[in-house]
Amino acid sequence: MDCLPARPASARWPNRCYLYTDYQCNDIGQQSLIEVCLHVQPTIMTNRSANPIGLDALPGHYIRRLQQIAVAIFMQETAEFGVTPVQFAALQMVAHQPGLDQRTLARTIGFDTSTIAGVIDRLETRGLMTRRPSPADRRVRLLSLTDQGQRLLADVVPPMLRAQQRMLEPLPSAQRDEFIRMLHVLVTANNEFSRAPSDSGS
Repeated sequence: MDCLPARPASARWPNRCYLYTDYQCNDIGQQSLIEVCLHVQPTIMTNRSANPIGLDALPGHYIRRLQQIAVAIFMQETAEFGVTPVQFAALQMVAHQPGLDQRTLARTIGFDTSTIAGVIDRLETRGLMTRRPSPADRRVRLLSLTDQGQRLLADVVPPMLRAQQRMLEPLPSAQRDEFIRMLHVLVTANNEFSRAPSDSGS
């Protein structure tokens, strides 16, 4: 996997705040950069009357947990095919746009270009995808699915859809479309803050 180990970054704001950077990287979920700022101002540390912030009040906590759950359900349903969510997204997009170049694929699915290269390497090694130089610019690699890739994609769609159903199952049917709509609003409005903004905004 293209993972970097968790490591402390240099201290910032001496005696006040230390920044730690944790790289979580894989095909399963998009490589994420998590920065945790730990304040150690004496006034805060000694103020025993201050109420701690509960995680259940933080939307980011639930979003992180939901992403973990979504990945776990996807992997359970599609286990026999050995395809991760990111690999599925890459296969699906290239199937819809044969000849798509690697950089455009990364921007379309909201993945950084350096990591998407590793994803494509693995798909190519499995015989699911091919790369060929662009006639207009040989530095550009154009992507296509092999026949085997097309067959695998067709086979993985039904369990992938079951996974989506399972993710939303706890919600009443009447609320599911509204939940998806709200997710789309949040992702689109905050797209620019992503490490790999999507061209589509979602």
